[in-house]
Amino acid sequence: MPDLATTLPLIARAEAQRDRTAIVGPEGALTYGDLLDASARVATALLAGRDDLAEARVAYLVPPGFHHIAVQWGIWRAGGVAVPLCVSHPAPELAYAIDDAQASIVVADTALAPRVDPLARERGLRVCTTVDLLNAAASPLPAVAAERRAMILYTSGTTSRPKGVVTTHATLAAQIASVVAAWEWSPSDHVLHVLPLHHLHGILNLLCCPLWAGATCELQAGFDAAVVWRRIAAAAGLTLFMAVPTMYARLLAAWQAAPAAEQRRWSAGCRRLRLMVSGSAALSTALLDAWRDLSGHTLLERYGMTEIGMGLGAPLRGERAAGCVGVPFPGVDVRLVDDAGRVLGDDTPGEIQIRGPTVFHEYWRRPEATTTAFTPDGWFKTGDVATRGNGVYRILGRASVDIIKTGGYKVSALEIEDVLRQHPAVADCAVVGVADDEWGQRVGAALLLQAGAHLDLASLRAWAKERLAPYKVPTLVRVVGELPRNPMGKVLKDAVVKAFAQPE
Repeated sequence: MPDLATTLPLIARAEAQRDRTAIVGPEGALTYGDLLDASARVATALLAGRDDLAEARVAYLVPPGFHHIAVQWGIWRAGGVAVPLCVSHPAPELAYAIDDAQASIVVADTALAPRVDPLARERGLRVCTTVDLLNAAASPLPAVAAERRAMILYTSGTTSRPKGVVTTHATLAAQIASVVAAWEWSPSDHVLHVLPLHHLHGILNLLCCPLWAGATCELQAGFDAAVVWRRIAAAAGLTLFMAVPTMYARLLAAWQAAPAAEQRRWSAGCRRLRLMVSGSAALSTALLDAWRDLSGHTLLERYGMTEIGMGLGAPLRGERAAGCVGVPFPGVDVRLVDDAGRVLGDDTPGEIQIRGPTVFHEYWRRPEATTTAFTPDGWFKTGDVATRGNGVYRILGRASVDIIKTGGYKVSALEIEDVLRQHPAVADCAVVGVADDEWGQRVGAALLLQAGAHLDLASLRAWAKERLAPYKVPTLVRVVGELPRNPMGKVLKDAVVKAFAQPE
């Protein structure tokens, strides 16, 4: 191999682990050396004779597995900015991310290429398949400074469309090092990965952390409770498992429906693991208790955001209390403030604000939104409300009713409303989060229909699935005669939420 220059910590650490197994996926078991060699070929092909991509954005649609990670690393090693696309997103959502990021290159798995090829070609963008990139010959690569942009992840906020959250290589390294230290990752660890790879939870906690530590990451293409249980029950070296509460609820339901002998095998498999983590949404006390009973694990809850990485977490060693997200991660400063920005003490609810090297760089092409997201002295305003007692934090909810957390995803009610109003039968609508034990919140839509129009849930969902990511599509619908509003005409979302609690 030629001398492939780099200053990226993930790459440098991998060089010292060349013979260890890095990835287990659909392509088989591959080493760190395999990953380094493949990502070097990808980087060379992306450069196409250039010295450096110079932060050009590269959008990629690749399912979980070795090829996905080789593309991600290849983009970074070529000096580009990685923009992962969700494999379940419909064309309008893929187009939005490509356009907003101003991507100049689109990469796709061969099987998924037909979904993005028309989008890329009508925009005059370069299109590459994973086969094209992986078949290239490697050549020397640029040195990439830690201060350069590394990744754009799209997250829903209080605006109607998702914002691109930009992290630098230095930010990403700080986020990884913080989590690795808190959860004591080591080369002997082996994690089962069932989460999406366009989302911070799947990228940071379950992919970057094990690869930083020299551990093994085993990827499954999506989540299937029966498949996960069979893997956990197999005596094959797993040490960690992480999921969102919705997944744990489905695993619990599958366990409860299984024969007693199967239950014992599955429970024994859990007890062999050193750590099980829940995040991305609130975990109910009932689910925490039921999981402890069947697995012997009190799930470690943590609090994070795309903008901050992991901010708070229950202790790896020590008591974990239901509903509590613990203490700040290493290197993370946390405070609670009131509406006037005054710092609060214990036992008083306030907004969580975060500061430190793990905080994101900017919202892509949104300087005003970036400025608004921070206080003048550099604290990021999360919009989440919590209390603190004896140094331990408890999340109370969102400061904004327009953010819905469903199945581990954070979605914007305003974005969904904008799409639903395009339906010919809908005159107006209000979208809210409705509390649910399995999903955390379900997406509920109160619909005011056009005169004489009719619309049921099944029809609306079929229409919406062509325009929205699956987790944004409403699962609850109420047709109303009017939407509750205040004197200024603003919809009263709290009243809409209460309406869903009433029988139809």
